[in-house]
Amino acid sequence: MTTVTLTHAAALTRLGQALSEGVRTQILLTLRAGPTTPSQLVEALGVSKQVISNQLACLRGCGLVEAVKDGRHSWYRLVDARLGEALGELLEVVVTVDPDCCSPEGCACS
Repeated sequence: MTTVTLTHAAALTRLGQALSEGVRTQILLTLRAGPTTPSQLVEALGVSKQVISNQLACLRGCGLVEAVKDGRHSWYRLVDARLGEALGELLEVVVTVDPDCCSPEGCACS
């Protein structure tokens, strides 16, 4: 077993902070399917360009997503495909532990 260091804890805290905001979480879950442009995220998530821009900047700052230039467009992707896999597994665990978490009534803790 790997010894847990302060660096490990900081890395997971950074991920937790990224997931603590709904739009950032939606962006990360969307990017599991592959690279996406900010315009596509605006359309898919139904929020403003400014909100998407701010949240992408935060996720870049956390080291979770990166932008790849393609002509005049920037495509955003997860920095590592394993992050998408881990998010999928985390989502499965959450739904298994609390099947009502995703009900139309929403989370009891919000």
